Amino acid sequence: MLLKNHLIEVFKQASLEKNFLLKENVVLKWVHRFGIDSLNDLLIHSSLQKENLREEENQKQISLIDEVHEENQEQIKLELSKTFENIEETKCESNGLENASSDGIFNKDQNSNNIKERTDIQKLPLPNIKNLRKWINNDKKAS
Repeated sequence: MLLKNHLIEVFKQASLEKNFLLKENVVLKWVHRFGIDSLNDLLIHSSLQKENLREEENQKQISLIDEVHEENQEQIKLELSKTFENIEETKCESNGLENASSDGIFNKDQNSNNIKERTDIQKLPLPNIKNLRKWINNDKKAS
């Protein structure tokens, strides 16, 4: 690694750590070795590298956000599919209950028809209500 690259890296690291003594030491070495005119190269490279680091960090954050967003979308899709499955199961169950209840109503109707038929068959020979007193009185006299 060249001395310039090494000093740029150390300067950048010192900037991140906010180590002002190390930054001053790097600047002094740079000026002593390369001259004061080239000091802008150190500052420009370090600022460009800072910007590159910021861009890299931003890209990492964006990629993490995208991953989280994709995971959330997958979870939402899974929950929706489960919800639809539950709805369809409920529909199937309710259809089964409707069929069973309609069968039960049909059976009850059939049973009530049978009961009506049986009561029609077993009718007692009672007279109309108007003639009931006469019939009761006549029956009492007969006994």
